[in-house]
Amino acid sequence: MIAFITQMYYFCNTNNFTMETTITRKQTSFRLRADLINKLRIEAKKENRSLNNYVESVLMAALDHTPNKTTIKAIQEAESGKDLETLDLSNFKEYIASL
Repeated sequence: MIAFITQMYYFCNTNNFTMETTITRKQTSFRLRADLINKLRIEAKKENRSLNNYVESVLMAALDHTPNKTTIKAIQEAESGKDLETLDLSNFKEYIASL
């Protein structure tokens, strides 16, 4: 629950979102497997939330994981294989201890 509150606080502060904002919702329906709906209900109940609210927040979280420019650049750099260093693991414990 604390993680959700932290995520919501971050979402609200980074997206200029205020709780007073009216969000238009559109009623829709989806066909989902019965076992998936049961799992979603269980997770929603654990967090004392409605099924609708829980599913909406899970979908929002899934869509909100767009990396920023710095992260995209780091991913591209790692995938390119350029300028990679060899890590000597023989002294790894000593290295960590020195930090």
